[in-house]
Amino acid sequence: MAMHPLEQKVLTAIRRENLFNTGEKIIVGVSGGSDSVCLFHVLASLRSSLGISLVGVYVDHGLRPEESENEQEYVRSIVNDQQEEFESVSVDVLEQARERELSIEHAARELRYEALRKLAARYSAIWIAVGHTADDQAEEILLRLLRGSGRKGLSGMRMRSLDIVRPLLEIEKKEILSYLSDKKISFLEDSSNFDSRFLRNRVRHELIPYLEEKFEAGVKKALRKSGESLAEDEELLDELTDIALDQVIMLNIQGEEISDNRILVDRKSFVKQPESLQRRIVEKLLWQIGGRASYKHIVQVVEAARSGRTGAELHLSRGLRVGVRRNELELVFPRGQCSWRGRLYPG
Repeated sequence: MAMHPLEQKVLTAIRRENLFNTGEKIIVGVSGGSDSVCLFHVLASLRSSLGISLVGVYVDHGLRPEESENEQEYVRSIVNDQQEEFESVSVDVLEQARERELSIEHAARELRYEALRKLAARYSAIWIAVGHTADDQAEEILLRLLRGSGRKGLSGMRMRSLDIVRPLLEIEKKEILSYLSDKKISFLEDSSNFDSRFLRNRVRHELIPYLEEKFEAGVKKALRKSGESLAEDEELLDELTDIALDQVIMLNIQGEEISDNRILVDRKSFVKQPESLQRRIVEKLLWQIGGRASYKHIVQVVEAARSGRTGAELHLSRGLRVGVRRNELELVFPRGQCSWRGRLYPG
């Protein structure tokens, strides 16, 4: 039987991006909606071509108990029909949203990926495949623009990001629906996709249609093209940041060894870097040491480094201290990653 054009398109993208290797087991997030159902069926059709096997995973977020049982059984049935392994996990989004002080959307996303990663570890799987599409990419770029993201955020999602792969990222929603229709594959509709309390739904169902009607019919394509252009620039800036990092990080000072909990930065070298690279350097340093690289924290660290006020220090989250000395900037967790009230440089 000839390969469906969409399957061929996805296969071409997978091979171009080297997403999978022969013999690998792939964790596939399947909610029962059109995108994830399409993803699972396409990957199942490409198993022999790619030499992979699948684990279909349904994550119950605990938000729609009246729908989740039916969704879980539906996902189980399509996974079993393809003679692949099925897993179902439950997470408590509402409780974790309260404990972590996150929005429901943010908490659901974090818990979903945490659950998928735990299963990946159990199956010794390297990759987690999710069903983000070209339409999702356009929505994500617009969402990030509304939230004030920088160049990196506005470049959108990548087809591969750490352990997450998005084989459908170049596929439009209309292509997915056409594929499912051609294959006579059913799917379920998540009622929360129409809940206007969620910003993403308002962007999808209100803002983008309004922009398409009143301003530019091809707005989603334009957003994706802008994201692709920014992604190319981002790759170059990332390379320049890594070069600058090598120039500013001090490997040791006065015989002191640098540990995972302590990084020293040569202030003179740092302030000579272009301002755009300074922010990127700090972002990478905060991630490297295990801190939170929020925009607010990045700006505070950059300003502290520029001010050069010896003895000044920042108290950031989870006990991270950033101290300023004459020739260096010090990022350190003096007591590990835990909150405490003491100063790094007692006066």
